[in-house]
Amino acid sequence: MKPDAPGHRSTPASPGPQLPLALRYPPDQRLDTFVDAAAGAIEQLRALAEGGSGDWLYLAGPAGVGKTHLLLATCAAAEASGRRAAYLPLTAAAGRLGEALHALEGNHLLALDGLEAVAGNRDDEIALFDAHNRARAAGSRIIYAARPTPDALGAWLPDLRSRLSQCSRINLQPLDEQGRREVLRQRARRRGWVLEETALDWLLKRVERDMAGLTALLDRLDRASLAAQRRITVPFLRQLLG
Repeated sequence: MKPDAPGHRSTPASPGPQLPLALRYPPDQRLDTFVDAAAGAIEQLRALAEGGSGDWLYLAGPAGVGKTHLLLATCAAAEASGRRAAYLPLTAAAGRLGEALHALEGNHLLALDGLEAVAGNRDDEIALFDAHNRARAAGSRIIYAARPTPDALGAWLPDLRSRLSQCSRINLQPLDEQGRREVLRQRARRRGWVLEETALDWLLKRVERDMAGLTALLDRLDRASLAAQRRITVPFLRQLLG
C-alpha cells in the first residue's frame, strides 16, 4: 500500500542505529487501531507477533486497504513483547533482495511488504525462497503482504509459490463509508481534536477511500489547524481543501 500509507518509516535493509519504537512505528499503526478487520485477524497477527503458536501469515488485498498498517503494527507488537522485528518494503530491495534479507537475519519477526515488486525476478525469488526456509529452520516468523494472492502473484519459482500458499491468508477489503468515518474519528481523537459530524460528512464526500489518503489528509489537517489555531470546521475545510 507504493506502500499502503505514505510517511511510514521502515527498518533499513542494512544495519544502522536503532530508533526508538515510537519513531519507527507511528501511533496510528497499531493492531488495536485497525478498523474493520476480518474476524480473528488481529488475534492471528498478535499471536505471530508475540511468538505464540500462530501460523505464518500472508496479507492480500488491493492498494490502500491497510496491509502496511498491519505489518508495522505487528512489528510494534513484537517489539513491545521483547522480540526483535524488522519491516522491509520490497520495492526498496528489488534486484538486491538477497543482500537485504541477509542483513535482517536474526530478527524474531520479519514483515515483507509488496511481494509483487520482486515476483518474476529469478534472483530475488530464489533469495526469498532461501530466506523463507532459513527462517523456518531458525524458528523465526515471517508475515508477507501483496496485492495478489500467492497463486496470482506471477512468481517464476513454483517452490516459492508453494511456500507462500502454505501461509494462513488474511484477505483485506476496502473500507465502507462507516469504516472510513471511524478511521477519521479515531485519528482525529489521537491528535487531540474532535471532528464534528458536519465536518466528517463534508470530508467523506470528497476524500479517497484508501488508508493512505486518509492518513495523509489527517496529517495535513493537523498541521493546518495548529498553524491557524482553528478548529476543524466545514468553513475551515472549504478554505483549506476547496
